[in-house]
Amino acid sequence: MIPMLKLNDGHKIPQLGLGVWQASDAELMGAIKAATQAGYRQIDTARRYDNEAGVGAAVKASGVAREEMFITTKVWNNDQGYDATMRAFEASLKRLDMDYVDLFLIHWPVPAQGLAVETWKALIDLQKAGRTRSIGVCNFLASHLDALIEATGVTPAINQIEIHPDFQQRDLVAANTARGILSQAWSPLGQGQTLTVPQITQIASRLDRTPAQVILRWHIERGHVVIPKSVNAGRIAQNAAVFDFALSEEDHALIEAMDSASGRIGPDPQTFDMM
Repeated sequence: MIPMLKLNDGHKIPQLGLGVWQASDAELMGAIKAATQAGYRQIDTARRYDNEAGVGAAVKASGVAREEMFITTKVWNNDQGYDATMRAFEASLKRLDMDYVDLFLIHWPVPAQGLAVETWKALIDLQKAGRTRSIGVCNFLASHLDALIEATGVTPAINQIEIHPDFQQRDLVAANTARGILSQAWSPLGQGQTLTVPQITQIASRLDRTPAQVILRWHIERGHVVIPKSVNAGRIAQNAAVFDFALSEEDHALIEAMDSASGRIGPDPQTFDMM
């Protein structure tokens, strides 16, 4: 039901997954059960989310075999640097209670810290050792990507960035594509801000779909990997029901017109340095 997209390292990722930012361990038990029942096989967590243990427990309880799941986690800003990243990775695996992850990401570039390349070298070695199947980054601008590639010769498989109708980052998506990197959208629904705008509700009404389904379908048709967050079983199922309809060229034009340079919800990757 959910398409698999090929990464530049030969592995594949489900195009739709479940984001778990701000979800508690208790909420995750029901959410991941609902997600796996709806066909999800990708779960995206991070050390910063403080719920890796909950993800691991919920995946085990889901009854889906570990090898059928695609699990992502991330190294946080104050764990950057080669040795610190190695320690952080082992701690994440312990919390997840897993032998490996499918994707390990650098959460932010933190250019002022200057440790992204050393952190990337740790991810490369973790991939070589089979501890993570694939490696990538989050929130990296084109210049940040090129610094990693030039220093190591290894290109990230994924760049997980803020993308939603109000902030589409088409130049950065194009830069990712030019480098063979898949674009993964965090906050793909704009944290709910785009669900009530007329352009979206009109399309939803015509197609007899929810506004969230329209936006997720827009992402899918643009080739993004999407990880909408929800702990509501009904919405989790609705978010997966986006592979049996299509948007028109006019729909795409309406949504593309929503793009705004001021539409960013999250921090600026060039300056964000939270530890």
